[in-house]
Parts: sequence; C-alpha cells; structure tokens
Amino acid sequence: MNRKSIAALGALVLAATALGGCAAVFSKHPVGNTAVPLPAKAVVLNSYLGRWYEVARYEQGFQKDCDGVTADYALRDDGKISVINTCRKPDGTIKRANGKAKVVDTATGAKLKVSFFGPFYGDYWVLDHADDYSWSIVGEGSGRYLWLLSREANPGQGKMDMLIARAKALGYDTAMLRMTRQP
Repeated sequence: MNRKSIAALGALVLAATALGGCAAVFSKHPVGNTAVPLPAKAVVLNSYLGRWYEVARYEQGFQKDCDGVTADYALRDDGKISVINTCRKPDGTIKRANGKAKVVDTATGAKLKVSFFGPFYGDYWVLDHADDYSWSIVGEGSGRYLWLLSREANPGQGKMDMLIARAKALGYDTAMLRMTRQP
C-alpha cells in the first residue's frame, strides 16, 4: 500500500471510530428491551382493552404539546384492535388519531403492531403491567419510545414513583420522561 492509501484508510478508521463514539455519547435510548418475558405476566387482551391515561412519555413529534392524553382499545369484528388516541392541545382543541393493532406474539400477547397510517405498522410492546391491569409500561425494541399508562387519570405520587422506578429498571433514561397533565 502506498502512503496515500494508508492515510485514507487511517482517516476512514478514525472517522468510523469518531462516529461510533458520537452514537454512543448521543444515544439516550436503551436497546434490546424485551416485552413481558414471563408467562405469568402475559398480556390478557380482554383485560388490557379499555381506556388508559398517559401519565408520562418520551416526547415525540406526533405528540408535541399534548396533554390530557388517553388511549382507548377495543376488539374489532375482524379480530384486530381498534386504537383511538386523544390529546388536548394548549389552545383547547382535541386531536384524535384512529388506528388499529394486531397481536404478533401470540405466546405472551405482549408484542403488538400498531398502525395509524394504512399499511405501515410500528412496534407496541407491553414491557410490564400490574397484575390487575391498573398500570402498564409500553415501549418497543429500540427504546426510542416509552409510555407510562394508568387506568386513573391522576394515579398519585406513590404510583408515579413506582412506574418511573420500574421504567428505569427496564433500562430507560427516566430523565427524558415528560409528565402528562391530565384534567
């Protein structure tokens, strides 16, 4: 190899190492989360259906400036799940997003795919939930998304502390959580 080739190769290795380091430094999301792994914690779909109140989340563009967030799940005639997400914007307007979901992990029922845009589906993993389905922690494999849900609009500080601690134990950066104000 000549000097120019060695210098170019060295620059390429240095650039790749620097980019890898930046990815590690700027990546604030855990990788490889798993959906509820124990059969005892499997998701019973009929128990999961109904209204959930979002109490905290990782902020996303599609939920920018949303409070009073709810998610309503109901079984459809075709076996899929209807999903209606609602939020209140600062000016008081109500925004609704209608979607559908399907269970893709029939062994636990904890991994679903959700679509709000035609044939495009995203992961929706129930990472943990209360035995009585009074709370749930939802994310997906990359760790970019996180929602803390409760059956109560305002579950109280004790339950909030427990949910945040559980999300942290699952590997999430809880400093990134945005608390959702409920009316």
